[in-house]
Amino acid sequence: MKKVMFVCRRNSCRSQMAEGFARKFAQGKVAIASSGLAASRVHPTAIQVMAEENIDLAVQTSDCLEDFIPEDFDAVISMCGCGVSLPEPWLTREKFADWDLPDPDGQPLAVFHQVRDEIKQRVKMLIVELTA
Repeated sequence: MKKVMFVCRRNSCRSQMAEGFARKFAQGKVAIASSGLAASRVHPTAIQVMAEENIDLAVQTSDCLEDFIPEDFDAVISMCGCGVSLPEPWLTREKFADWDLPDPDGQPLAVFHQVRDEIKQRVKMLIVELTA
């Protein structure tokens, strides 16, 4: 089974949404984790907009990247352009991508929806790729 890590600066919005969608779309065929360069909290508005998709982010936790081992993962997806800040072992996995999505924190609800919908489409394609 492939394992994917979604990583962002604080593991509060984008990486959390990606984890939620990936769990839904992978249906147990891909192991999913998310983390941040620093741990934070799951953002309340991220929880709200994902609930609209019937995904409960309130059960997820904000975790720090340093608590994971790079070699345990096949794919690493940077959500925020933070790939340049990742330690080298994270960049050399079988698949690395930097989606560089805008940070919705502090933005209007419409931005959360826009970012969520972009993440949804990208995660769908990623899961198809990883399970092919």
